[in-house]
Amino acid sequence: MQIYLPIAEVSVNAFLLLGLGGIVGILSGMFGVGGGFLMTPLLFFIGIPPAVAVATEANQIVASSFSGVLAHLRRKTVDLRMGTVLLIGGLVGAGHGVILFNYLKSLGQVDLLVKLCYVAFLGVIGGMMFVESLRAIRQTRSGKKVPKRKKHNWVHGLPIKMRFRTSGLYISVIPPLLVGVLVGILAAIMGVGGGFIMVPAMIYLLGMPTKVVVGTSLFQIIFVTAFTTLLHATTNYTVDIALAVLLLVGGVIGAQIGTQIGTRMQAEQLRILLAIMVLAVCFKLALDLLLQPSELYSIGAVGGH
Repeated sequence: MQIYLPIAEVSVNAFLLLGLGGIVGILSGMFGVGGGFLMTPLLFFIGIPPAVAVATEANQIVASSFSGVLAHLRRKTVDLRMGTVLLIGGLVGAGHGVILFNYLKSLGQVDLLVKLCYVAFLGVIGGMMFVESLRAIRQTRSGKKVPKRKKHNWVHGLPIKMRFRTSGLYISVIPPLLVGVLVGILAAIMGVGGGFIMVPAMIYLLGMPTKVVVGTSLFQIIFVTAFTTLLHATTNYTVDIALAVLLLVGGVIGAQIGTQIGTRMQAEQLRILLAIMVLAVCFKLALDLLLQPSELYSIGAVGGH
């Protein structure tokens, strides 16, 4: 069943979009990530223009993150004060990210920038996760205890300190603000919630307890991605509602299935699976950039000319 997407200006199979939404929803439920860092490249592969994929995917993340936050609020595993500090940084970053995105779009370079960002980030993060998960699996099999993280690092020496009761922390607000700014810029340029960067930063840099991290991360993601979607919709007109609805329906169903699967697997196995998938997407994107396209010239308006 082919459906025409008016903003993307392409016809795509509706069941394919529902399936993609479902797959990313399953991953979201299994790994506690928004899934945007996998969904956006998958949309590139089926022919959705990068500018439309980025703006529309931000829309889907809002909904999947919102359902996740409600569950975490019931369990009281959301640090609202930390989430608000991250959010302030995120809104500043998203505003600057959309300005940069619009500037590059006017030059006709936005598609290349988005794809290069994905190759760089997915390569680094996938590689780090793979190595760390392998080490954890080896230590578990050999019967050694996984070493605990150090509670204090250079972050605790910075000024402008604030008490975050839910996380049990008394640290400077500067690092959370900077993490928020970085995630906001990524949300605007790459159409991701940024959880795949924010979650490790909150655990290893800020020293937050793991049980509080996912809920707090999702709380910030909702508002930053909603703000990003609004900016893209009003300045670029690149949010495709038909595409967003199909991805959303698939994503909501998939998230329920993913949550069930995730509870039956060990954390190390989940992480190594996710790392392999991230590296596979990174490899495919890099190949697309390096290989000569089948059609060297395409007719299209660049930068509105």
